[in-house]
Amino acid sequence: MISPDAARNVVGIIGNVISFGLFLSPAPTFWRIYKARDVEEFKPDPYLATLLNCALWVFYGIPVVHPNSILVVTINGIGLVIEGIYLTIFFIYADAKKRKKAFAILFVEILFMVAVVLGVILGAHTHEKRSMIVGILCVIFGSVMYASPLTIMGKVIKTKSVEYMPFLLSLVNFLNGCCWTAYALIRFDLYVTIPNALGAFFGLIQLILYFWYYKSTPKKEKNVELPTVSRNVGGGNVTVSVER
Repeated sequence: MISPDAARNVVGIIGNVISFGLFLSPAPTFWRIYKARDVEEFKPDPYLATLLNCALWVFYGIPVVHPNSILVVTINGIGLVIEGIYLTIFFIYADAKKRKKAFAILFVEILFMVAVVLGVILGAHTHEKRSMIVGILCVIFGSVMYASPLTIMGKVIKTKSVEYMPFLLSLVNFLNGCCWTAYALIRFDLYVTIPNALGAFFGLIQLILYFWYYKSTPKKEKNVELPTVSRNVGGGNVTVSVER
C-alpha cells in the first residue's frame, strides 16, 4: 500500500507538470511582442502579480519556513524564472512610460519581499509561526488573484458567449486546482488548501458556464490575447485579458 508521503509526492509531481504548462500559456503573446518589437496594448500587471505570488510561495516552501514542501518550491521557482523572462521581454519592447511604471511596481514588490523575509526570519523563531505568517500572506494574495476570473465569467454571462474564455485553459485550471488541493489534504496544509480549493471551484464554475453558453456563442473569430497564468502554489487561476 502506498504511503501518504509517497502519494503526496506523486500528486505534487503531477501538479508541477500541469502548473508548468499553465506558466507557458502566455508564451505566444510574448512571441508576438518579440516579432512586433512592440508591446502594443498588453499590460504587465498580471505578470508582475504572478511574480510576487511565486516569490511568496517559494519563501513559504523553503525548509526554514515550512519543511517538506520542496514541490511547492520547485514549481514556483520555475514560475519565477518564466515570469522574469516575460517581464524582461516586456521591458525591452515597452515605451519609456510603460517601462517606468512597470519598474516602479517591481521595485515595490522587491522591497515588500525583503521586508517579509527579514521580518519572518528575524521576528519569528519557530516553523509554526513562520509558516503561519507567510501562509496568511500567500492566502491573501492568492485569494485576491483568484477573484480575477470573476470578470471574465461576468462577461460570459452578460454576452452569453464563451469566446473570451477558452475551454482548454478552464479545464486545465480546474484540474490544477484539484491536484494541488489533493496535495494539501494528504498532509493537511491549510494555507495551500484555501487558494487552490478556490481555484478548483472557480474552474468548475467556468466549465459549467462554458457548456451552458457554448451553443449561444457566435461562430466568428476574435483577436484575443492569450491568458496569463496567476500562480498559487503550483496551482492557480487563469485570467483572460482581451486585446483591444
